Amino acid sequence: MSWGRVNRPSDVLKVGEQIRVKVLKTDPVARKISLGIKQLSPDPWISAGQTFTAGQRVRGKVSRVTEFGAFVELEPGVEGLIHLSEMSWSRKSPKPGEIVKPGETVEVVVLNVNANERRIALGLKQALGDPWEEIEARFPAGKVVEGPVVSLQPFGAFVELADGVEGMIHIGDISREKRLKHPKEVLSPGQAVKAVVLEIDRDKRRLRLGMKQLEPTTADEFMGEHRPGDIVTGRVAELSGGWAKIELGEGITARCRILQQSEAGTPPRAEIRRADLEALTAMLSTKWKQGKSSAAPHAEPVRTGQVRSFKIVSLDPAEKRIELELT
Repeated sequence: MSWGRVNRPSDVLKVGEQIRVKVLKTDPVARKISLGIKQLSPDPWISAGQTFTAGQRVRGKVSRVTEFGAFVELEPGVEGLIHLSEMSWSRKSPKPGEIVKPGETVEVVVLNVNANERRIALGLKQALGDPWEEIEARFPAGKVVEGPVVSLQPFGAFVELADGVEGMIHIGDISREKRLKHPKEVLSPGQAVKAVVLEIDRDKRRLRLGMKQLEPTTADEFMGEHRPGDIVTGRVAELSGGWAKIELGEGITARCRILQQSEAGTPPRAEIRRADLEALTAMLSTKWKQGKSSAAPHAEPVRTGQVRSFKIVSLDPAEKRIELELT
């Protein structure tokens, strides 16, 4: 009756209607004659190979939806298939009926044409645009993002940031508080989480996220409680190139500019340690608790392992940098 899909004969013909047909076959024995209407017009698939080409963007009407995809009528008698895998960039597998409906007009991209087998492969997600093409602009490193947890693996958790875009939080980047054996100890599928973008690899379609990076560190807390000019006590951990690395507490380090000094005449390391240990208790009780010292400034050379008083010169929370000077 038609090169296109016909659900019911009554959709095409009416009783009593005069029509023109072509005789296809006769069977005198069975007293049957086969007739055709569509044969009076050209087969649209003959020219489909020239009409539709790979990469072409076209519009069509969804004719039917199946479990594996949806058929789209591009012109009467010519249908293409959008396979389920070409419907969405998301790694999830939604049902085709959740994406398109029969009778709906959609824009698609022609992926492949095989006129001899009367097949055209179509892509819906390609017409929508690959979300990874502009991933650096949408999710730059350092940006704080939020999304639901879509899956948990022993090595980490996957978070959906947009349709077709998921980020992975490695198990070591989930929490500072404790060492996790499995992400399920603190996360569950569907849970909304906040994280910061740590790294992007567009070619491999990978986006690395971190949750613990949003948690305040001991250095953050220290800088929140102190101001430039405060007197603090710290341990000289390292000397290099006119600078000293100072430990102000667990996980809190600062740097202090020192004058170039000769190591000549410096007591043996064992004696330095004994002297420091003898003074450590008294200095901690008066300086760590009070945050300042009434003692006269130290004239002795700065040595690794010493516990001394310093004045805060500057605090940079963004760079997590603390600069000190000797008191």
